Amino acid sequence: MKRILVIALAVLSMMGRVYADEGMWLPMFVERLNYVDMQKMGLQLTPEELYSINHNSLKDAIVGLGSSPRPTGFFCTGEIVSEHGLLFTNHHCGYGSIQKLSSVEHDYLKDGFWAKNYSEELPAADMTASFLIRMEDVTKDVLGVVTDDMDWAARGRAINAKIKELQEAASENGKYNPVIKGFFEGNEYYMFVYQVYTDVRLVGVANSSIGKFGGDTDNWMWPRHTGDFSIFRVYADKDGNPAAYSKDNVPLTPKHHLPISLDGVQKDDFTMIWGFPGSTERYMSSYGIDYNVDTFYPIIIDIFGKELEVMDEFMQKDDAINLMYADNHAGLANTWKNFIGQCTMLRKNKVSEAKVKLENNFMLWVNRNNKTEYKDALSNLKEAYSQMGKVAKYVYYPNFISQMGPTGKAAAFMGYYTAATGDDKDMKEAAAMELQAMNVDSWFAESDPQVEHKMFAEMLKLYRKAFAEEELPEFYSNVIDKKFKGDIDAFADYVYENSIFATPESIKAFIAKPSAKKLKKDYAFQISQQMTDVIMQAVPQYRASMTATQENDHIFVKGLREYYAEMYPEKSLYPDANSTMRMSYGSVQDYMPADAVHYDYVCTANGILEKYVPGDYEFDAPKRLIDLIEKKDFGPYADENGDLIVCFLSTNDITGGNSGSPIMNGKGELIGLAFDGNWEAMSGDVNFEPRLQRTINVDARYVLFIIDKYAGATNLINELDIRKSEPKPIREEEEVPAE
Repeated sequence: MKRILVIALAVLSMMGRVYADEGMWLPMFVERLNYVDMQKMGLQLTPEELYSINHNSLKDAIVGLGSSPRPTGFFCTGEIVSEHGLLFTNHHCGYGSIQKLSSVEHDYLKDGFWAKNYSEELPAADMTASFLIRMEDVTKDVLGVVTDDMDWAARGRAINAKIKELQEAASENGKYNPVIKGFFEGNEYYMFVYQVYTDVRLVGVANSSIGKFGGDTDNWMWPRHTGDFSIFRVYADKDGNPAAYSKDNVPLTPKHHLPISLDGVQKDDFTMIWGFPGSTERYMSSYGIDYNVDTFYPIIIDIFGKELEVMDEFMQKDDAINLMYADNHAGLANTWKNFIGQCTMLRKNKVSEAKVKLENNFMLWVNRNNKTEYKDALSNLKEAYSQMGKVAKYVYYPNFISQMGPTGKAAAFMGYYTAATGDDKDMKEAAAMELQAMNVDSWFAESDPQVEHKMFAEMLKLYRKAFAEEELPEFYSNVIDKKFKGDIDAFADYVYENSIFATPESIKAFIAKPSAKKLKKDYAFQISQQMTDVIMQAVPQYRASMTATQENDHIFVKGLREYYAEMYPEKSLYPDANSTMRMSYGSVQDYMPADAVHYDYVCTANGILEKYVPGDYEFDAPKRLIDLIEKKDFGPYADENGDLIVCFLSTNDITGGNSGSPIMNGKGELIGLAFDGNWEAMSGDVNFEPRLQRTINVDARYVLFIIDKYAGATNLINELDIRKSEPKPIREEEEVPAE
C-alpha cells in the first residue's frame, strides 16, 4: 500500500508540472506571461526581485559584453558575482581580449593568468560592459510616423528618423545609451536604456587546455568537459559612473550581484537563464529555410572550411602564428561548424516540412476570412528567395575572396584610381592626399605573410572550383592560364614577389609616388577590380530580393500573430532574439538523441581523464589538473558521491550571444554558465526542438574548483558570496495500514 501511495503522489506531481522551456522572453513581461509557470516549476523570487526599474533586481547583475561604447549588439553575456564588480563570462567570450593582452613571452591563452590584487588586473581595451537601466514599449511613437501611402523604403526612413529622435531624448545629455529595436519583423518597437562601462579589466583565466578543452572536435557536442569561463572586473569613477580607463578608477559597486550555490543540480531542478541572445529566426518561412540550407550555408561552409584548413596548417607549427590567429580561427570555426550542424539538423528534423504545414493552415485561415492583406506574402517570399538564390554565389564568393591578402589591400586604392583616371585635377590631388593618411602598418599587424600567401592561393583555387569556366573573371584566362599555364601557386608566388600590395614597404613607396598606370598593371589590383565587377552585377537583384523578403516577412508575421490570436488564444508568442535582454526558463534534464542512446544530464571530471591525450592540441590538459582529478582532490566542490561535476544540461532556450549567461536556480543563485547547445538540436534557432534541445552549462562548482584548487586564487574565492543549503532532514514515510 505504501508503494501505491508513492506512485499516486508522483503521478499527481507530474500532472501539476508545467514544461514551458521554449521562449526567450522580455523581462518587462515576465510577471504577466511567465511568472505563474515559473513558480510552479520552482522559482522562489518575486516578480519585483526579477525585474524592476525602481529597485535593485536580478536584471542589474546581467551584463551585455560588447566591443563598442554604442550598445547596439553584444557578442556575449556576463554576470556580476561580487560587490566589487567581479564579472564571470565564458572563456571563449574573453578570448579576443585575452589574445590581445598576450605575447609569445606572456601567452595568457596558453598559460592562463590570475591577478592577486587590483593592481595586477589588465585593461581589456576592446571590451565594454552594458547594464540595462530600463526598457519601454515605443511602438505607438515609432509606427505613428508611418502612413498608408509610404512604400517600404520611405517607411524605413521615417521610422529611422523617429528612432533617432527618441534615442536622443532618452539619453539625458549623454548619461545613458538608449537603443531602439524592432520586434516581430518590425511590428513592435522597444527602447532599451543602458549605462555602458568602458573600463573592463582581465582578472583571471585558466589555460586554454582547460577553457577550450575538446576544441573544435567537442564543439556543440555532449558530453562536454570544457571549463569555459573567464573573469573580468568592471571599473568606474569614484562616483560609480562610466569612465575611460584610468589608474584612479575603482571597482564598480553594482546594484546587484549573484550569489553562487554549491548545492549542485538534480534532474528536474528549475533553471533560468538571463542574457543577450543574438539572433533567432523562429518565424522564418519554409522558403527562407530552403534558401539557407541549399544555398547560403553551403557557400559559407565552403569558404570558411578552406580558411580554417590553411590556418590550422601553420598554427599548429608556430606559437607566434597560433597566438596571432587564435581569435579569428575560433570565430570562423564556431560559425563553420554551426552552419554544418544547421544544414544537417534542419534537414534531419524536417523543419521546412513543419513550416509548410503551418503555412498551409495559415493560408486556409487567410482565404476563409478574406484576409487580403496577407494573401500574397508567402508567394512573394517564395519568389524573393528564388531570385536571391540565383545570384548569392556571385555576391558571397567574390566578396570573401577579394578580401584576401594583396587583393584586399588593393581594394583601398579603388577611389584613388577612379579619381586619377578622371578629368578633375582637384579630385586627383585630393585622392593622392588621402593616400597619405592610410595606416599601412596596421593592415599587416595581425597577419603572417606565410599564412596570407597560402590563403590567397587557396582562395583563388576555391573560386575556380565554384564557378564554370565561362563565369570566371578574365584574369583566370588572360593571366593565370596564359602566363602561368594554369598554375595558381606560381601565380600567387609572382604576386607576392611583385605586387605593390604584398608588403607595407612597397605600399608606402607607391603612396609616396602614386601612379594610376602602375595600379592598372598590378595583378592584385586587377583581381580586386574584376571581383568587384562580379559583385556589382549581382548586387541589384540581391538587394531587391533582400528588400522583398524584409517587407513580406513583416506582413507574414503580422498575419501570423493575428492567426495565432484567433486560432490558439492560449499561446503566448515571444519575439525573435535580437541582442536585447531576455529570460528563458526550464529544468535540468537528460535526453535520448537516438534509438537506444541515453545521455545523462551531468558529466564529471572522469571524462577529462578518458579524453586526455598528452600533447594533443585539443585534448591535452595541464599535469596539475590531471593530478587533482586522479587524487579526487576536489575540496568542497565535489558532489554527494565525491565526484566533480564539470558540465550539466538544461532545457533552457538560448542562442549565440547567450554565451556566458548565468544559469540560476529558483533562488536566483548562480549554478553555472551557459556556453553551448547540443548537436542534435542545431536547427533550434529556426524551430525549437523540445525533445532534443539542450543547453550545455559549465557547473559553478567546477569554476570554483579551478579558481581555488587548481589556480590557488583564494583572493577571488574570498570575494565571492558562496552559499550551501543545510542538508534536509531524512524522514521515514509513514506506513499506510492495509485495508
